[in-house]
Amino acid sequence: MKRYLLILLLACCTASAADFQAGVAKVKITPPQPFWMTGYSSRTNQSVGVVHELWAKALALRDPQGHRAVIVTTDLIGLHHSVSDEIFARAKKQFKLNRADVLLTCSHNHSGPVIGLNLRVMFDFTAKDEQRVQAYTANLVDKLVNVIGDSLKDLSPAQLAVGHGSVGFTVNRRKVKPTGVTMEPNADGPVDHDVPVLKVTAPDGRLRAIMFGYACHNTTISPRPDPERDFYKIYGDYAGFAQLAVEKAHPGAEAMFTILCGADQNPNPRGAIEYARQHGESLAAAVDRVLGAEMRPVRPPIRTAFQSVPLDFAKHTRQTFEEEIKRAEVAKKSDSKYRKRRAELMLAAYDKGRPVRQVPLPVQAIRLGNDLTMIALGGEVVVDYQLRCKREFPNENMMAIGYANDVMCYIPSLRVLKEGGYEVDMSMVYYGQPGPFAENVEEKVFKAIHQVMEKVGAAK
Repeated sequence: MKRYLLILLLACCTASAADFQAGVAKVKITPPQPFWMTGYSSRTNQSVGVVHELWAKALALRDPQGHRAVIVTTDLIGLHHSVSDEIFARAKKQFKLNRADVLLTCSHNHSGPVIGLNLRVMFDFTAKDEQRVQAYTANLVDKLVNVIGDSLKDLSPAQLAVGHGSVGFTVNRRKVKPTGVTMEPNADGPVDHDVPVLKVTAPDGRLRAIMFGYACHNTTISPRPDPERDFYKIYGDYAGFAQLAVEKAHPGAEAMFTILCGADQNPNPRGAIEYARQHGESLAAAVDRVLGAEMRPVRPPIRTAFQSVPLDFAKHTRQTFEEEIKRAEVAKKSDSKYRKRRAELMLAAYDKGRPVRQVPLPVQAIRLGNDLTMIALGGEVVVDYQLRCKREFPNENMMAIGYANDVMCYIPSLRVLKEGGYEVDMSMVYYGQPGPFAENVEEKVFKAIHQVMEKVGAAK
């Protein structure tokens, strides 16, 4: 009888261990040196060195019914839809993955390379520079497709568990004053210090992957005029240091970071690479505390859903941008050339009879049993969305990811939209969007969130 119970117990443990199959892969995506960097319009030089390598990492999951999902994390600022759409198409053709089954995320790293058309109003490249950027981007697409395939080849029995920690170095960066909104630390602004952690282990208990997120810009470095300083060096900011620290603490495991909805959040303090290392180590310590505590087992099935929602821009006319060009030519301000470039793009669209009235926002959900739900939104999504997701789905163990699949511009909440400021106005110039959004932006996004959450069976 005792032997029978022992066999039954071992069988149960084996079944539990085989709830999922998981595969992990990674590929180096550090650009060749020197290379044009992204994120700050004030950079006037190419990179001068590499502090640490940049990576793309993939986690493939498969449940007993054969449902699959692949999550890709990258140490990049964001992907333009022209890049991500090609990856999705090739993943469908080569691996039979549906659109909803592939999630592309990033760290929103401001110390990495220019990617394709992302934020291109910032740059006025020579033909040679343009060729190098396009060559890097084409190679990046190949690498991301291949890393998806490699993660699928690596599938083997695995257990998943989820937990949450906290770390406090992010701060709201919007301060509303009588004269307008300034970009400075605001201790009274909304913030979310949550650190969700997904652990992937082999049946023998060996750690294979640790995926974690945080709602904070990877902008610890700040503009410096000296090209020999850290402002011109390639590295992954606090997220890169955090991944290195987690992997050092857990040899053999891949650490995967994704930024959450932190478009109006900055690390504090900031301005030097030493702070990036400090914040990264603080985040890694929070992850370790979660790993060292009791975590919630994650069970099948895998359910995925995706849809694209068209977001409306506020009304504009051809005259809107003709006047912007005139103002830019007269003002001679530091941002005038970017406003002129944006206006020229908008006028070109008018000339073709296709003025930009809307932009599509990808909205995706990946739900693992009743234990973890990932909501992934495109664009630079402010923290109000993360907080509202948690309020509207209180029975879900929620991980609200921003900057996913396509980073086309900032996505303000209605509150932020009405307040104005960088996220509403100037950021749209850099992204080449007419901006600002119409006041229905937040409700349209949440309608789409509810629709994908309903498709994956989420509880309200």
